[in-house]
Amino acid sequence: MTERVLVLDFGAQYAQLIARRVRELGVYAEIVPATATFEQLLAKEPQALILSGGPDSVYRPGAPRLDDRILTSGIPQLGICYGMQYLAHALGGRVDPGLPEYGPAEARRTGVEDPLLAGVPERFRVWMSHGDRVESLPPGFSLLLGSDGAPCAAMGDAARKIYAVQFHPEVVHTEHGMELLRNFLYSVVGLTGGWDMGSFLEREVPRIQAEVGDRSALVALSGGVDSAVAAAIVHRALGDRLTAVFVDHGFLRAGEAEEVERAFTERVPLRFIHVKAEDRFLAALAGVVDPEEKRKRIGNLFIRVFEEEAQKLGPTDFLVQGTLYPDVIESGPGQAAVIKSHHNVGGLPEDLRFRLLEPLRELFKDEVRRLGTELGLPRSLVQRQPFPGPGLAIRMVGEVQPGRLELLRRADLVVRREIEAAGIADDLWQWFAVLPGVRTVGVMGDHRTYGEALVVRVVTSDDGMTADWAKLEPALLQRIASAIVSEVPGINRVLYDVTSKPPGTIEWE
Repeated sequence: MTERVLVLDFGAQYAQLIARRVRELGVYAEIVPATATFEQLLAKEPQALILSGGPDSVYRPGAPRLDDRILTSGIPQLGICYGMQYLAHALGGRVDPGLPEYGPAEARRTGVEDPLLAGVPERFRVWMSHGDRVESLPPGFSLLLGSDGAPCAAMGDAARKIYAVQFHPEVVHTEHGMELLRNFLYSVVGLTGGWDMGSFLEREVPRIQAEVGDRSALVALSGGVDSAVAAAIVHRALGDRLTAVFVDHGFLRAGEAEEVERAFTERVPLRFIHVKAEDRFLAALAGVVDPEEKRKRIGNLFIRVFEEEAQKLGPTDFLVQGTLYPDVIESGPGQAAVIKSHHNVGGLPEDLRFRLLEPLRELFKDEVRRLGTELGLPRSLVQRQPFPGPGLAIRMVGEVQPGRLELLRRADLVVRREIEAAGIADDLWQWFAVLPGVRTVGVMGDHRTYGEALVVRVVTSDDGMTADWAKLEPALLQRIASAIVSEVPGINRVLYDVTSKPPGTIEWE
């Protein structure tokens, strides 16, 4: 039987990150809503439950609650943030409202020896983000950690294998967070591990086969790692009943269309259709300056093109997309705020005639890369830097025009060339050029110029959910700026974006 941990989601932004950390530790994890019934949870046969954080207070009317039988089920449990407050409140402790703490804090051990704390130092940094706090423990619990802002920063009942922490062990800002999660999974629960991307394939391929049956599918192929891995996994499930459709919308980087076609005709055994639709997409974006409207029009037209190709092929019921979890989060699922509508999520038309097949929807980018390697895809595809589906159209503030597209394409090529020549590409997440729609006065060869300013954006990240601007050497920045101004007529000023995510996003639009 596959070992399984369920993350009970109380509305946390980090619920998927918790599941990801558990998977990184070699145990399969999936997310279920906290409203799931006791019978629904038991049907999944979990070995452990993790109660996520969330924005609520246990004292708010209508705050999420669990089926009471879950708490007495004997299944080991770990509460995080709101999950801790809920456990304390439900099991007889006291939670005091309105005592917020946000950001870094120092956790201190209380002297109690417990398997949860094995290998953890006496003091370490943690990341807090809570309003209420636990003031008195439920019967049977021991105080394991404290902090200045939270008298109870961790508690545990070793007999019932119920533990809770006030901070977020799943975020990188918490030192030894992975050790705490590992200790819970292996020392407290007694799991053996062994889950990896191979295990994901063993589960996902039969699931796709069962869902699709004897019908056919199209895969929306962009050439990026997400759609490539989605194509490969569905091809493993469906074989020649999958057709790859590559829509060239005219917003690709220099040489990209040819590279994609070559990769998928020579290296990946898929039936491949190349649709050249630049004029249609440019017409659809004529006069459009709002970034949300750009994304939605691009997403809508993508679907129309896929529908046209499906009619030529005969009955095709499913559309495969390389949607990842960060795409879903930024597009505002459920109660989450819409950051920007990704063309493959929030940009889809309401009258979509396909059934969507999204095998990567719960994965992060680094997990997808590992999956691509497991599937045997070439490194050139697996390690390719992320590129948004709308392409250069959302790296150009304002209306998308052919002349400005070519200007941006040439400048982007220079940025990519210089980064690769510097030998630092493997240390970066993305590196690209942006046209902010600003013209500036310059001087070249004793003549006045009035050209476009260009922004260079280079970031580091682990999963795309958060990112930091890359601290490039000044000499490299100078080479990039000089090369762009010299080689791309029409650009006379180069700027470097030093904004992290948050507060910014990686892409400008």
